Amino acid sequence: MQDNRPLWVPSEDAVARSPIHAFMARCNADFGLSLSGFEDLHAWSVTERENFWSAVWDFCGVKGERGAEVLVDGDRMLEARFFPDATLNFADNLLPGRGEGDAIVFRGEDKAWDRWSWDRLRALVSKLQQAFAALGIGKGDRIAAMMPNMPETVAAMLAAASIGAIWSSCSPDFGEQGVLDRFGQIGPRLFIACDAYWYSGKLQDVCPKVATVAKSLGVPTVIVHYAGDAEAVARATPGASTLEAFVAPYEAKEVEFTPLAFSHPLYILFSSGTTGVPKCIVHSAGGTLLQHLKEQRLHCGLQAGEKLFYFTTCGWMMWNWLVSGLASGATLCLFDGSPFAPDGNVLFDYAEAEKFAIFGTSAKYIDAVRKSGLTPRKSHDLSSLRLMTSTGSPLSPEGFTFVYEGIKQDVQLASISGGTDIVSCFVLGNPLQPVWRGEIQGAGLGLAVDVWNDDGKPVRGQKGELVCTKAFPSMPVMFWNDPDGAKYRAAYFDRFDNVWCHGDFAEWTEHGGLVIHGRSDATLNPGGVRIGTAEIYNQVEQMEEVAEALCIGQEWDDDVRVILFVRLAAGVSLTEDLVKAIKTRIRTGASPRHVPAKIIAVADIPRTKSGKIVELAVREVVHNRPVKNQEALANPEALRLFAGLSELKD
Repeated sequence: MQDNRPLWVPSEDAVARSPIHAFMARCNADFGLSLSGFEDLHAWSVTERENFWSAVWDFCGVKGERGAEVLVDGDRMLEARFFPDATLNFADNLLPGRGEGDAIVFRGEDKAWDRWSWDRLRALVSKLQQAFAALGIGKGDRIAAMMPNMPETVAAMLAAASIGAIWSSCSPDFGEQGVLDRFGQIGPRLFIACDAYWYSGKLQDVCPKVATVAKSLGVPTVIVHYAGDAEAVARATPGASTLEAFVAPYEAKEVEFTPLAFSHPLYILFSSGTTGVPKCIVHSAGGTLLQHLKEQRLHCGLQAGEKLFYFTTCGWMMWNWLVSGLASGATLCLFDGSPFAPDGNVLFDYAEAEKFAIFGTSAKYIDAVRKSGLTPRKSHDLSSLRLMTSTGSPLSPEGFTFVYEGIKQDVQLASISGGTDIVSCFVLGNPLQPVWRGEIQGAGLGLAVDVWNDDGKPVRGQKGELVCTKAFPSMPVMFWNDPDGAKYRAAYFDRFDNVWCHGDFAEWTEHGGLVIHGRSDATLNPGGVRIGTAEIYNQVEQMEEVAEALCIGQEWDDDVRVILFVRLAAGVSLTEDLVKAIKTRIRTGASPRHVPAKIIAVADIPRTKSGKIVELAVREVVHNRPVKNQEALANPEALRLFAGLSELKD
C-alpha cells in the first residue's frame, strides 16, 4: 500500500449512519449552523464550548438536571467550571439497561468465563450499595480495590458511585508497597481484593499481600472469589469477610442514586511514573461522564447493543474509560490475564466469538502480534469489527500497516493519546475522515489542542509541545493532599501561563492529523536538537532481530549522546554487523542525528504495569541517581541491568 494514499476511507453509507453525523445535523438545526465535516465541527466545538457541551449532554441523553449555566470563568483554565448548577449521578447513567440482555461478558484467559445480564449487575450493585451504607460509607469517602478486570469490580465501582463515594483501583499484580504508595495516601474506608488471579496459565497467590495491605490500611476488607479460596484469604486477613458474606444480609431492590454536583469527585487515579510517590489525580463524575460519552458515542460511534472491548487492567485509566461504555447501552467485554495465554490467538478468539464492534489495545500488543507471525485476518472471522484503537505508546507506521495487512483491511484504526491526567484523550480517531499511516486522525471535539514551540508559538510541520489552550470538562478536580493546588499547577501550567502543557512531543501533519514522538521529558537533545524517542523505536523495532528497544540521552562531554538499549529476539547476538545494520536503519529511516552513539544489548527492559517502557528511570540508573517508586514497575529487577555498564564509561 502506498504511503501517499490513506489506509482507510469511510464509506458514504458509514458516514451517514454514524452518530457523529447525526450529532452534526442536530447542531446545524439547533444552532442555525452549516457544519459540513469534522474540521468544521471541531472548530465550532472549541469556539462555542457552551453550545457544544450542552449539545453533547442532550444528544447523549445524560440523566440529571443540567441547570442554567454551562461554563463560568471559561477563559481561566484553573478556575473554569462546567455545569456549576447541574446535578447527576454517574452510576445512574451507567445503568440504562434492564432484563436478561448481556451487560458484561468476562473471560479470564482460558480459565474463567461468565456472562452478566443487566438485572444481575443491578442486583449486585443494590446489595453492595446497602452494605456500603451499613458501614457508614457515604459522599466523599474512598473505596480502594486491588482487583482483576472482572464483573464484580464494575459492580463495586457503580455501587460506590451511586452513593457519592470515591473509587480507586489497581491491579492485583502490584507489589505490597506499590499498593500502599497509592491507597495509603487516600485513607480509604474499605478495601476490596480478590482471592487469587491467573496470569500466563499460572495461579497467582495474593493471600500474604492482601493480609499485609489490609493490616496497614486498617479498614474493613472484602475478599472477592475469582481463582482461589476466598474464605481462606478472608480468615488470614484482619477485619475481612468474603463478598458473599458481605452482601448476604441484603435483598436486591431498586438501586438508589444520590444526586451530586457535576464536579463531585468520582475517581482517584494515580500517575505511573518512577520519579516519586504517585500523584493522586481526582476526577469528577460529570466531567468523566461527558468526556467519555463524547469520545465513545461521537468519536467511536458506539451504539446500544454493540460489544466494546479494551485490553486493560484496573490499574490503567483505560479501565475507567471502558466501563463508561455501559452508559451507551453497550455490552462490556472484559478480559483479565495475559493476552498470550494460552497463545496469541486468545483475544482474537474472543473477538470472533463475541463479535466485537470495537477492539481496544496497546501499540505494544499490536507489535507483539506482528512479531509472533500471526495473521488474524486469515485465521479469524472479524466481520463485526469496525474500529480498532491503540494507545499506551505511539503506534509505529509499520504497526498501522500490519493492522490492515494482518488483522483486517476494512477497519477504522484509531491511534489515541491522552492519559490518566484527563482520564480520556486529547487526540484520537473519528469516523468521518481517512486514516493515514502513522498518524492520529485529529484532536478531540471540544478540546483546543495545539502544538507549540519553546517560545509558546503554534507551529505546523515542526515538533513541539502538545498543549490545550482552553478549559475542558475532564480536567482534574484536584490532586489529593494538595490543598493549595501547587502540585496540580506545577504538573500542567508551569510551562505556559493559562495553558495546559501535557508533556507530549508532537507534530501536526499535512492531513491535519498528529504524530506523537514520545514524552517531552524523555526527548533527546544531542547538539541541542530535540529528538523524540518514538522516532528511533519506529525504525529499530521493525527489525526482526530486535524484540524491543529503549533509548535515553546520556550526559557526556558537556552535551548529550544517544544511547540505545536493545532486547534481542531469541537466539540473536549483537554482532558488529547487527550494530551496523541498526545504525543504517536509523540513519536512513530517521536522520543521521538519530543514530545512537552506543548500542547495548540487555536481557530485559523495565516497563510499568500498563506496559509503558520507563526511559526516565533507566536514565537515572545510568547516571547513578536513585529511582523512586519502583513499585510502579512490572519488572523492577530489570533496572539492575543498566547500572555500572562499562560500555558507557568511554
